[in-house]
Amino acid sequence: MLSDFEKREMILDASDKNRMKDFRLLRKDVGKISFEEYLTFLNDIQKVFKPFKISTRKTKTDLNKL
Repeated sequence: MLSDFEKREMILDASDKNRMKDFRLLRKDVGKISFEEYLTFLNDIQKVFKPFKISTRKTKTDLNKL
């Protein structure tokens, strides 16, 4: 479940005219990229943020929101 803060944040975000404009622009087809291009993109992102630490702990699932 979303917290009250997250709900308010989503409502404010939805009412923002600039955000609406941004999302409408993103809706347009910008072309498709190949799987190789996508992997290159992910590798570039990882260079910026450094490799992620791999956790071996079990993930608690009672707080998942998806």
